[in-house]
Amino acid sequence: MATERNVKDDRARRWRWLRRALTALFLGLVGWLVVSRALAIDWTRVGQSLREMRPLALCSAAALATASYAIYACFDWFARIYTKQVPKLRQFEIAWVSYAFNLNLGSLIGSVGFRYRLYARSGVEPQAIARIVATSMITNWSGYFLLGGLVFAARAVDLPPRWEIGAVGLQLVGIGMLLLLAGYLVLCARRHERPWRWRQHEVVLPSPRRALAQIGASSLNWLAIAATIWVLLPEHVGFAAVLTVFLLSSVAGAMAHVPGGLGVLEAVFLALLGDEVPEHDLIAGLLAFRAFYYLIPLALALALYVWIEIRGRRGGARRPAKRRRPVSARAARREALSGGNP
Repeated sequence: MATERNVKDDRARRWRWLRRALTALFLGLVGWLVVSRALAIDWTRVGQSLREMRPLALCSAAALATASYAIYACFDWFARIYTKQVPKLRQFEIAWVSYAFNLNLGSLIGSVGFRYRLYARSGVEPQAIARIVATSMITNWSGYFLLGGLVFAARAVDLPPRWEIGAVGLQLVGIGMLLLLAGYLVLCARRHERPWRWRQHEVVLPSPRRALAQIGASSLNWLAIAATIWVLLPEHVGFAAVLTVFLLSSVAGAMAHVPGGLGVLEAVFLALLGDEVPEHDLIAGLLAFRAFYYLIPLALALALYVWIEIRGRRGGARRPAKRRRPVSARAARREALSGGNP
């Protein structure tokens, strides 16, 4: 028995080593591609394109980025059954901070780490925080599956001939995404009254009305992000094409595990829109997008986080408006079944 366990441990260690090696190799390849591509760009013309951007486009990008962050910060409200002791404004602040750090530093630091830190200071139990994170993730990707399924199935953009997946393959992926989303809605309709148990966790599906609200909010967020890029590109570029390329780059960045999809976003846009938009204009628009959607919100989130920490040391973060006992699994299930507002 001990020998068999040792063999399993050795296999697990070798698999971890191989996975880390492959990840390092992949990241090294991505880094080499980004650097080699960056050296070939005419940065003088990129700077000129940045200086020539219309003030209306810049103001529109700032407004759309703000709207996107505001929509995303409302995602945590779908988990209000676990956070009734936390004021809605404070929950909004926590989600905003987490989102900004998630985009720039990765999900472990942003989406998970900051939520655990800030919700714990507000008296939320670790199991409830895990459910908040899960609810936010499901909400976020539900809208992606809807929009991605629609635009991929409709072939909204022509893929380069060298892309192995091909137009038909991408179309099948889109149809599959729509079918999975439909299956999720069916499960919510049939099983939201019967929670699932997995190990020591109880999974409560939302009511169909709440699931549709999640999909709608997430779709608006993805559309706002794509629109932020779109207004920064030349006027002849269609929104459907930008949305499709952005959705492709998002899943590519998630698979690459590169914070903010740095380099991946630019590579996908150059590959798919490089023939339609001059390279210097495309790079300038994407750089402006990163400033409006990544760097400026990160600076604001850092200031907000410092303020939350200072307020917490003074006792503000530990004095919720109404102190309630932790929500039990039975009470959470009962409130979820009632279809209450998030």
